[in-house]
Amino acid sequence: MAQLIVALDLPRKDAALPLARDLQGLVPWCKVGMELFTLAGPGLLESLRTLGFKVFLDLKFYDIPHTVGRAVKAAAAVGVDLLTLHCQGGGRMCREARAAVDGLAADSPARPLLFGVTVLTSFAAGEMPGIAAAPADFAMNLAADAQGWGLDGVVCSGQEAARIKAASPDLLCLCPGIRPAGTAAGDQRRIMTPAKAVAAGADFLVVGRPILEAPSPAEAARRILAEMDAAE
Repeated sequence: MAQLIVALDLPRKDAALPLARDLQGLVPWCKVGMELFTLAGPGLLESLRTLGFKVFLDLKFYDIPHTVGRAVKAAAAVGVDLLTLHCQGGGRMCREARAAVDGLAADSPARPLLFGVTVLTSFAAGEMPGIAAAPADFAMNLAADAQGWGLDGVVCSGQEAARIKAASPDLLCLCPGIRPAGTAAGDQRRIMTPAKAVAAGADFLVVGRPILEAPSPAEAARRILAEMDAAE
């Protein structure tokens, strides 16, 4: 079954935990991205785990292989359950990340799932610098590489999930850019509704603003979960 991840993309660390408590027992995962992690640091991750959430650290690592491997070990040490790195970092970088997880001690706080970012959902055709391929085709190529490099899954648009699943059934698909019908797309380009993303084979759906900006975030999350369940 597809799982819902709420993106805590908030400008203040003192707003994150109250919102998480409102969703406690309802949404299984919280995502902490660059803005909130910079503001709150690793302590927030521990607090979320204490509340019973699985933690997705979305920092999209992209650096030399040695640095990324050490960053992955650091994320595991603070109990991260899932993290992202850019597929465009290449095979050596991604394999170093895989080796870092595989080399963790048995008593490590967590053994994070590794997800490779293919093409950001904010990119439309012709907007990727130096890349002539259509976003969907480029995402397909990177997804095929990611599986060979030992990653657990990829971050992709819901529009690409069905093709990726058909080519690589064991590769997990995490899909941002999820927008319930009638909600604003914002800066996203390749969006999809929760029901259509689940029907396409998405394993994880990341939803931020449609939940964060709702009058009742918990009620917004319930509606999305109901739509996901109906599409299973």
